[in-house]
Amino acid sequence: MSLNADLRLPGSIVAPLTPFTEDLSVDYDALKGIIDYSVETCGAAMIIAAGVEAQEYQYLDYAARKELVDKTIEFVDGRRPVVVGVSHPSFRTAVELAHHAADKGAQAVQLLAPNRPTGGPPKMSELVRYYQSVLAETDLPMMLYLNAGPGTDLSVPATVELAQLPGIDFVKESSRDLARVSRLIAEIETAGHARYFTTMQMYLPTLLLGGSGVTLPPPAALLIRKITEALQRGDVDEAARIQRQVAVWPARWMPFGLAAVMKASLNHLGVKAGLPYPPYEPLTGEALTALQAYLDTTDLTAP
Repeated sequence: MSLNADLRLPGSIVAPLTPFTEDLSVDYDALKGIIDYSVETCGAAMIIAAGVEAQEYQYLDYAARKELVDKTIEFVDGRRPVVVGVSHPSFRTAVELAHHAADKGAQAVQLLAPNRPTGGPPKMSELVRYYQSVLAETDLPMMLYLNAGPGTDLSVPATVELAQLPGIDFVKESSRDLARVSRLIAEIETAGHARYFTTMQMYLPTLLLGGSGVTLPPPAALLIRKITEALQRGDVDEAARIQRQVAVWPARWMPFGLAAVMKASLNHLGVKAGLPYPPYEPLTGEALTALQAYLDTTDLTAP
């Protein structure tokens, strides 16, 4: 059976946060708890290992990054498919990571559209060769990952062109721009090229327009599960009510960064997630108190 047939869609691809010990190694006992929460409580359709920036994998050396992938696949333990992030400026390193993912039993790989490391935006011809170089070396389906800032800023036509490359079955796009999102759903998902995944802020409109879901960390994924269930019951008003909670949180606390807000939120919900990797600061004092008070008004704490 294909990966597409295995996925519980519409739904979420959940990115477990990476907890760290005091000596800044990965706290694998805590990671297992976050993965269990992502699978069982958040109802993930798929788990992503070391794939998005909020997972803080960028701070790990190459061996530690591969170990994080290995442990994520081990802790998911076949309960859901796993997509492994293989993003790297060098296509040769991305290929090596894709081979590692396949050897460890991953079901897909995700690759960020990169900036040109030597400066300036990459040409479209360079991006096509970058993706073709990795796709030629792996049998795993690929998720095209677009996140301007950490990666390059692609136009809609360029995104559609890359989404049509053989081997790209999924697109994760982080623009939060309704005009762009709606056009990409029409020209990628509805056109049959690949499944489209959005951000938490765009989840409900994405589903209504025909998209497949969202990629995000826990515990936000729990609200996404509740939006999905409300929509499947035909209760659009309830889905919109929960979506408005995502409009306020995490945006109000984003000066601390997404990893810091989501880790503080998980800690408040009783799921040990630790602190952001230094020198980046955790929420403390009035900011933390305000976050916790808001969380207690949301459906994250509802039975």
